[in-house]
Amino acid sequence: MSAIIEYAPLLWQGLMTTILVAVLSGALCLIVAFSMGLARLSRYWIIRWPAGVFVEIFRGTSLIVQMFWFFYALPFFGIQLHPLTAAVLALGLNEGAYAAEVVRGAISSRAKGQNEAGIALGMSPALRLRRILIPQSIPAMLPPFGNVMVDLLKNTSLVSLVTVTDLTFRAQMIRSSTGETAAVFLTILVMYFLLSVLLAMLTQWLEKRYALDRRALAVQRKVLRQESLKDKAGAL
Repeated sequence: MSAIIEYAPLLWQGLMTTILVAVLSGALCLIVAFSMGLARLSRYWIIRWPAGVFVEIFRGTSLIVQMFWFFYALPFFGIQLHPLTAAVLALGLNEGAYAAEVVRGAISSRAKGQNEAGIALGMSPALRLRRILIPQSIPAMLPPFGNVMVDLLKNTSLVSLVTVTDLTFRAQMIRSSTGETAAVFLTILVMYFLLSVLLAMLTQWLEKRYALDRRALAVQRKVLRQESLKDKAGAL
């Protein structure tokens, strides 16, 4: 255990790198999820089919192979990526492909009736999507998105394979220097677990916050509706 204390600064640096990779990959994941998920719902095949191909390629192939392609294979085509860039692209695109299906499924489950209501109100497709479909689909998206983000966090341990000095990479260095295998990997296991718990707690907080906001909005609409009815009754 003394070796862990001695090399704590190295583990801290690795933890910061892991968090950086997770944040950047998570942001890319969300961008890909909504862009590809909405593209798969398009009525135009020229948009829908490429999005479907993208999702199936990244869901149907190994994340490690994708990471190796970005870092080791692209240089043969004249494209040299920084290790961090290759890791973020692979993680973000891979997890984004899974999250795109979350977006597509959540919106599809509410599309028919809500679309008809939006059409009756004279809304354009873009306005229906922005004002009705996406806001009402968010509660259904949050739990699966939480799972995707936890999975992304755990998969950051693979970025050491493309020489990113993350938490796992630092742990390997310490193990090689000290021979403390069990203590080192038990320490990073606990660190990954705590980060996953924090992500799960954040997801639960967002779910509760969104539910409270929706209840408050519903109450406000109810009050406004009652006041409007009173005004009409008074006018009569």
